[in-house]
Amino acid sequence: MHIKIYFNKKPLFLTDSITPEIEPFAHHDDAVLIDEFSHGGINSMIHEMRQEKVHAGIYLHNNIEELKKAFWKKFILVKAGGGLVLNEAGEGLFIFRRGKWDLPKGKLDDGETMEECAVREIQEETGLEKVELKKHLVNTWHTYDESGHHILKETWWYLLTAPGNQKLTPQTIEQITKIEWAKPDQFEKYTSNTFPAIVDVLKAAGY
Repeated sequence: MHIKIYFNKKPLFLTDSITPEIEPFAHHDDAVLIDEFSHGGINSMIHEMRQEKVHAGIYLHNNIEELKKAFWKKFILVKAGGGLVLNEAGEGLFIFRRGKWDLPKGKLDDGETMEECAVREIQEETGLEKVELKKHLVNTWHTYDESGHHILKETWWYLLTAPGNQKLTPQTIEQITKIEWAKPDQFEKYTSNTFPAIVDVLKAAGY
């Protein structure tokens, strides 16, 4: 089992074993591996992940929940929901925001469930009036700094469908300038200019 946290495009694996997914990173000179569980070790890993020369991190510990709890204390946790929306033709919905292709998502409001958050954000960002939530796909984590604080965003991703021929309206206040439906064999156009977490979502959906 492992948890993958992105520092920009760089993955940090919190893991209890070197899995086949992690194995290629373990032998790179530009990867950092720490297997001593301590506050100093965690601080060191976070520091290393922010260095330009480092491209991946592996933190090995036999208790993932203990490691996760210790890491989470170093950040302000923000929760969000979003998803991959498919239409009746099997096309996926992509939004273009701040120079990158993305999937619609947004922060959890007080009193909402994650499922409600995902549906609301998708409707707000795309103009779709009706979407139907099918299943949970995957959770992703990434870090960023905001107003001097270290933020860790956990996004719950779902698979949804949009019935009928609905009008799309980009939510310009969220700097969304384009929305496009794309056939699966066209996804590469979008994944070539997106965030690595979005690639993980598409993989979880079978693409």
